Amino acid sequence: MNLNNFKWTREPNDYKIEKDRVEIIINPHTDLWQRTYYHFRNDNAPVLQAETDEKFFSFTVKANFEESSHRFDQCGVAVYLDSENWLKASVEYENDTFQHLGSVVTNLGYSDWATTEIDAKIKCVWYRLSRREDDFRIECSFDGINFSQMRICHLHKAVGKIKFGVYACSPEDSCFKAVFTDFALTECMWKAHDGQQPDEI
Repeated sequence: MNLNNFKWTREPNDYKIEKDRVEIIINPHTDLWQRTYYHFRNDNAPVLQAETDEKFFSFTVKANFEESSHRFDQCGVAVYLDSENWLKASVEYENDTFQHLGSVVTNLGYSDWATTEIDAKIKCVWYRLSRREDDFRIECSFDGINFSQMRICHLHKAVGKIKFGVYACSPEDSCFKAVFTDFALTECMWKAHDGQQPDEI
């Protein structure tokens, strides 16, 4: 992928973009969350995205978060349309024992959060984000080869042209370096369901 085609939503103070590598130094008190549960809202995390009107594709990237060490430190993939319509998937640091591998989908200004616990020793994850029109599948891998489904979801506003890419944030008083490599854009690896009509490309 040509990273020159990626543009910032909220450019961070300190970052580096090379041919196939993005390095972000995260500012404290940055996050993406809307309303649900405790009415908290935050919309200031840096997001680096490309734009496409392709209805069927898969985007894969490796996220390295070796320096994450504070509660809720996170970095991963995102589809950020506007402040009230987006999705993200990442590992969120919790403590020295475990982390939360999870995803948030925000539609019409309300966020959810789906997670599972993984070992705190894991410090890199590959993500594969697949689009089928306004539906998405998020997968993860710990070796870059074998991917497991995290969730299937819908974005109400993902019509026509969308933006997709990577993000990172530190919701509390923390700062760490997130590194993204192995960017790839391919045909959609999320195939039509048995009995479903063929894709209209």
